[in-house]
Amino acid sequence: MYETILYEQIGQVGKITLNRPEKFNAFTEQMHQELVQIFRQVGRDENVRAVILTGAGRGFNAGQDLKEFQTANIPFRQALEERYHRVLFALEQIEKPVVAAVNGIAAGAGMSLACACDLRVVSEKASFANNFIHIGLIPDSGGNYYLPRLVGYGKAMELAMTGEKVSAEEALRIGLANRLFPHVRFEEESLVFTQHLANLPTKSMGLLKRAMKKSFHQTLPQALEYEAFLQELAGGTEDFQEGVLAFLEKRPPVFKGK
Repeated sequence: MYETILYEQIGQVGKITLNRPEKFNAFTEQMHQELVQIFRQVGRDENVRAVILTGAGRGFNAGQDLKEFQTANIPFRQALEERYHRVLFALEQIEKPVVAAVNGIAAGAGMSLACACDLRVVSEKASFANNFIHIGLIPDSGGNYYLPRLVGYGKAMELAMTGEKVSAEEALRIGLANRLFPHVRFEEESLVFTQHLANLPTKSMGLLKRAMKKSFHQTLPQALEYEAFLQELAGGTEDFQEGVLAFLEKRPPVFKGK
């Protein structure tokens, strides 16, 4: 079905692999179209309760394929609005955990894509490079939105202005990464981590994503009101009933994502 990505369902995890390893999985127009399609697919699929996004070969994503961009001769604004923004909007609509498994370099828009995911697990060989400044550009593809929310304004400004590469260890230290796994076991460990998320209450995951993301644009009274509204929804799920019953029966809960 796809030319630039691979997709497989492993249990209740939907695994998306960017698949242009010879180009460090750099973005093309075709990849943007396919990402929008697969993000919408996994978002609708009730059998998928968590998503993992990774890269084939030695890289996660090296950003825009500059050769293709020059050949297309498309204005920056049009390219962003018609390609990158559509990918980000489709990603934002997924109301289940999305984990970026950063196996190698995540540079430019590739770093922005990783930051747009809910969580980031990294290999020892992973690195991040907000390197737009080196070609006279500013961060895009949501980079100015997501990065300060992850690492704070000062650190985000430093990474954007210097374009310095961030190692896996440093990414973990500054909050850019959530877990660091040995490279030899990275594929296995990142999948186990995502499978654990898939076993948790999926509806509640989606609701907490809504609450946290909206809180950046709310006053405290607004956030509390919205939180109470969403908690009412969470309290009406089958998984809430199972969680309470399991607690009373002193057994591990078996959540179904309903």
